[in-house]
Amino acid sequence: MGKIAFVFAGQGAQKSGMGKSLAAASPAASGVFSLADSIRPGTSACCFEGTAEELKETKNTQPCLYTVEMAAAAALSEAGIRADMTAGFSLGELSAFAYAGVFSVAEGLSLVMKRAELMQEASLESKTSMMAVLKLTNEQVSEVASAFNNVYPVNFNCPGQVSVSGAEEEMQEFKKAVSAAGGKAIPLKVSGAFHSPYMSKAAASFKCALEASELKAPDLPIYSNYSGEKYGEDVLSSLAPQIDHPVYWEKIVRNMINEGVDTFIELGPGNTLCGLIGKTDSTVKTYAVCEAENLEKVIREAKGV
Repeated sequence: MGKIAFVFAGQGAQKSGMGKSLAAASPAASGVFSLADSIRPGTSACCFEGTAEELKETKNTQPCLYTVEMAAAAALSEAGIRADMTAGFSLGELSAFAYAGVFSVAEGLSLVMKRAELMQEASLESKTSMMAVLKLTNEQVSEVASAFNNVYPVNFNCPGQVSVSGAEEEMQEFKKAVSAAGGKAIPLKVSGAFHSPYMSKAAASFKCALEASELKAPDLPIYSNYSGEKYGEDVLSSLAPQIDHPVYWEKIVRNMINEGVDTFIELGPGNTLCGLIGKTDSTVKTYAVCEAENLEKVIREAKGV
């Protein structure tokens, strides 16, 4: 086996019931949920029983996803499975930082709560939304978006898939333009135009929150949403601006593979990142861990049982 990468899911992956069986099966995972409840009461209940509408609210989505992801990481560590490098998609980058020891799980949750608050406030200032564009190249999506004043390609996910953020008043016309170009646009389950200029105020405020935190050197390589490359010593220059700049996920995946990764383990609900990774390079192995059943499968595979 080559190297293992842990990749942490982003907003949009949330679902009611996430992490419930994992908490029941793993003492380490259960401990993370208990810690989260001590800092943010009701987090476990929102993960296990929250409605789709509740979980769609950014102030709930981000802390809940972070908690589930850190619980999954704790369960894997408890089983003796560790990553050689890590990355996270958008919100998931905070989980990757906590996993790599840049800050504690508790400190990370506080930062996530602040990030969620700032991004929700920014979302309420304008009527915006996001869509995933399929079947077009990065260049084609950029060309279609360039005809609109307030539509931005923001997440370069994998070949043939780019997410865009924009003003609600322009998005339906943009969707028609995508269809005319031979593509397909699908609305995303998020509450704002993330990774776009609409988030600039949130990014500036979040940088202040990061500057007030004590950030340690990572225990393993972390790949940056902002550049697609490994983080250097200056994490502040990339971690805050990823809020209002594009995510170069395909580039991250290709760089990790070039570094010897042949196994990706997605932490968080669903398997969205597994799908993106598989479309980028079908030769690598992908697994998703959120519940007890898939945790057991990964443990068996990793140990060759």
